[in-house]
Amino acid sequence: MGSRMATNIAKAGYTLFVYNRTKSKTKDLIFDNVYIKNSPAFVADESDVVFTMLSTPEAVQEVALAEDGLVSGMSKGKVWIDCSTVNPSFSKQMAELSNSLGFSFLDAPVAGSLVPAEKGELIFLVGGKNGVVKYCDPLFKIMGKKTIHVGENGMGSALKLVNNLIMGISMYGFVEGLLLGESLGIDKEKIFDILNGSPIAAPMIQMKRKKMENNDYSPEFPLQWLHKDLHLATDTAYENNIPLPATNAIKEIFALAKKAGLGEKDFTAIYPFLSELKKSSDEL
Repeated sequence: MGSRMATNIAKAGYTLFVYNRTKSKTKDLIFDNVYIKNSPAFVADESDVVFTMLSTPEAVQEVALAEDGLVSGMSKGKVWIDCSTVNPSFSKQMAELSNSLGFSFLDAPVAGSLVPAEKGELIFLVGGKNGVVKYCDPLFKIMGKKTIHVGENGMGSALKLVNNLIMGISMYGFVEGLLLGESLGIDKEKIFDILNGSPIAAPMIQMKRKKMENNDYSPEFPLQWLHKDLHLATDTAYENNIPLPATNAIKEIFALAKKAGLGEKDFTAIYPFLSELKKSSDEL
């Protein structure tokens, strides 16, 4: 997604300085106004606004705080926008660090996956100071169709975890219902047709219909990252003394699917995973 977001910024005419831990992932950014740098520090030194989008809090911390990390290239008046899906407490820590060093921080994870990123139709969920959000709004508008300023630092990350928690539980619940219906002799297509447009199934289910009907689990949102996000949600709940019994149980089922080798598949691969479990139980 990061490359698609960067492409849209480049097409809008902005000068980009880019770093990626895997250099091959920058190969498609062939624009006269895009410059590939050898470290996050070089990117930060050349830029007014720095975006990061990484897989885990640990990866963000490494890119930001290593010896040649982006923090060492930041200075007063610059803005760091982290679009990674991380826990709110981590975003707050990065905001406190940024403020202590004289630059601004926004947590701005996105709702949407590969296709919305390519089309510039992401939804940014932003936490941070209002003035900084307004300053960066032109960039958000290039990459997204909507910007929601949720509140102070950490609130953007909080809403993203809520979003992905509901997404994961909704998909899991649908798959269990689908498998029950199939076991009772109802065609998969008929179940999809009946639920299409009904208040019972989330619109996401219809968006994922073709993948599940065609057994196409090429990743739009990999299962391993949904599992990670469910884990961050339960960690955040633990930090705040909030019980999430269903989320904890479903998180572990996604962990089993990842353990079974489905981590890099789309998260809809929970369907064939549970289908195989059903077949195994039928054979007992």
